[in-house]
Amino acid sequence: MEDEAPLLVIVDGANVVGSRPDGWWRDRKGAAERLRDRLAERGLPGHPTPVELVLVVEGAARGVESVPGVRVESAPGSGDDRIVELAADDPGRPRLVVTADRELRRRVTELGAEVVGPRSVLG
Repeated sequence: MEDEAPLLVIVDGANVVGSRPDGWWRDRKGAAERLRDRLAERGLPGHPTPVELVLVVEGAARGVESVPGVRVESAPGSGDDRIVELAADDPGRPRLVVTADRELRRRVTELGAEVVGPRSVLG
């Protein structure tokens, strides 16, 4: 039944990683791997399990592998476009997108998804 589907949490990897000036630009793939590992370890604070966590990466962060608890999607082009596709795939399911990108927020809320900012996963 659709109402039993776990919350789909789609994380805008580039936006979340880029929200903290911690040197991520020197190793984009490594920064995405650290975010993936943090998500795998902590999940989404304040949201009880089960949730399905999807981390969308793009550009130099492509090729980050999935791990138990976090599916990694390497966007072939725009990460934002891939996030919108994922949010549109199952309109009856609860979806939450983690991003601070204003245009992306608009696009996914039009599809019925909820949105939270990077602090929701970074603390």
